Amino acid sequence: MRYTHMGASVVLALGALGLQVPAAAADDSDIRIDPWNASPGSTVTVSTSACDPGADYGKGTSEAGGDFHLFGGDEEGVLTGEFQIPEGTEPGSDTITLKCPPLTKVTGTYQITGRSPEGSVDAGFGPADDSGMGFALGGGLLFTAAAGVVWLCRRPNADGT
Repeated sequence: MRYTHMGASVVLALGALGLQVPAAAADDSDIRIDPWNASPGSTVTVSTSACDPGADYGKGTSEAGGDFHLFGGDEEGVLTGEFQIPEGTEPGSDTITLKCPPLTKVTGTYQITGRSPEGSVDAGFGPADDSGMGFALGGGLLFTAAAGVVWLCRRPNADGT
C-alpha cells in the first residue's frame, strides 16, 4: 500500500512531462500552424492537406496577418503558405481560414504571445542554451524512477505473498 503513493507521484510527474508536448501536436491534421505560439514580428507557416491532391494553389486569411497565398510544396497534396504578424499586435488568439479547390474551407487558431525576450538569462546555473540536454536528463530520471516503482510493486513480499 505504501508504494501506491509513490506510484501516483510518478504517474503525476510523467503526466506533467507529457504536458510539455506542444499543443500543435494535438491539432487537427487538416491544418498545421508553426509556430503555435507566435510573437509580433515573427513569420507563421501554415500547411494543409485538406485540399484536393491535385490542387497547387489556395488562399489564406489571418485576422492578424491579413491575406496570404498557399502553394504546393515538397510534400505531394500539401499546400503551404506564410505570413508575418505585424509589430504591435496585441496578444491573444488568431484565427486562420484557408480556402482551396474543390470548395474546401478549413480554419485553425494559434496564439499570439507578447514580444519574446532576446538573449539568455545568466542565473548562475551554467550556460543558457536550447540543447535539450536537461529535458532529456529529466525524462531519463523520471523513467528510471517509474521503472523502480514498478519493480518494487511487482517484487514479492518477505512473507512470500
